[in-house]
Amino acid sequence: MKTWSLAIVFCVVCWVVISGCEKNKEDGGTEVGNIPAHALNTPADLDSLLQQIGDARIVMLGEASHGTHEFYAWRTAISQRLIAEKGFDMIAVEGEWADSYRVNQFVQGPAKDSLQAVALLGQYDRWPTWMWGNREVASLVTWMNRHNQGQPAGNRAGFFGLDVYCLWESMQELMPYVQGNESLQAMATQVHQCFRPFSADPMQYAYAVSEADANCRTQTEKLYEAVMQQTGNKTATTEAQFVLQQNALVALNGERYYRTATASYPGSWNIRDQHMQQTLERLLEWKGPEAKIIVWAHNTHVGDARYTDMAAGGMVNLGQLAREKYGADQVYIVGFGTYSGRVIASNNWGGTIQTMRVPQARKNSWEALLHAGGGNKLVFSSELTTAGLVQDPIGHRAIGVQYDPANEAGNYVPSVIPKRYDAFIFIDQTTALQPLNTPVRNEPPDTYPSGY
Repeated sequence: MKTWSLAIVFCVVCWVVISGCEKNKEDGGTEVGNIPAHALNTPADLDSLLQQIGDARIVMLGEASHGTHEFYAWRTAISQRLIAEKGFDMIAVEGEWADSYRVNQFVQGPAKDSLQAVALLGQYDRWPTWMWGNREVASLVTWMNRHNQGQPAGNRAGFFGLDVYCLWESMQELMPYVQGNESLQAMATQVHQCFRPFSADPMQYAYAVSEADANCRTQTEKLYEAVMQQTGNKTATTEAQFVLQQNALVALNGERYYRTATASYPGSWNIRDQHMQQTLERLLEWKGPEAKIIVWAHNTHVGDARYTDMAAGGMVNLGQLAREKYGADQVYIVGFGTYSGRVIASNNWGGTIQTMRVPQARKNSWEALLHAGGGNKLVFSSELTTAGLVQDPIGHRAIGVQYDPANEAGNYVPSVIPKRYDAFIFIDQTTALQPLNTPVRNEPPDTYPSGY
């Protein structure tokens, strides 16, 4: 994997060090007493969660790491019940659009088996490959394919990617959709020609932009505007139109993201989460007013940023933007966490996948507070608020794809838990995700903090 420039490393290190110093302080004022909680051992224990979700159209399922088996397993159990019992139409993940759209075709297509699902997920070859190339997701997409066999074509649950990465792949996917339209084809070719010198490596482009040696902004903007004008700047009425528009949007925002990556950390983070929100909105508009969507993404993306120290850093996130757009009653956010266990991660960007120990949570952290009560549990924010508990910021662990268990003080994000989430799933002891073996494509790492 291409090495980051010293400027990028310096900016990231400065941010983490400054944030870590603030978080190293012991969290004072933690309430002592019993946290109101519901035992969580089997999928039947999710009944109260589904009742609390009510008529919300958007359910966001977080995770405290990208490498924990139980987070994926419980998100699968929740998603299966939401699809089967509440008529949710889509799962949208913190993954690339192009790769995820092929998964969508798989789950909505003819009957397939789990071996075919495993082979399909090997296409996720941007590091960290294990985020979606794992046996837990293979189980989910196999179930979705099987469930969809009993549904009419218009009611089959879909699987989509929210992320802004895969700029090159989206440009390639776009080309078949512009065949026969000379104007769009010419514009798409110009975008390809502009990016060609960078050998499908977006960070080469980012470095060139930082040195004023390149800028493909005009070409991507013109292409996106032309694609939207072709459909009258309206919501797509066909799947082909939607895919064309979305690939053009990934090209537009992908260029913006990489152009900003070397200059502004909060700026690039915000572009990424704003793109996720824009994609979420587009999916709901395309599927219609009755559509319901499940989001799978890290806690740092779904847990409302206004109730963390991210807000002071000028950052927004998907959970915040969705609540602001649709209202808190239509967006139900579930956070996840653990006290200790094992996790899949790496010591460095693009490094070897390792099974690492997750140490016991820090004293006075949210995870330590939940551990003191024993067992796995489901906590509702409404019950915390009624009891007057955890109403001030408390340290809340977030593990990225790059992780150092021996030096994790900076992994704690001060959070007002009952406002950041609507519910929280706590698994006291966790195990590592089961990744597939896939080759690694040369790509930049995820954004702050440490690959969330």
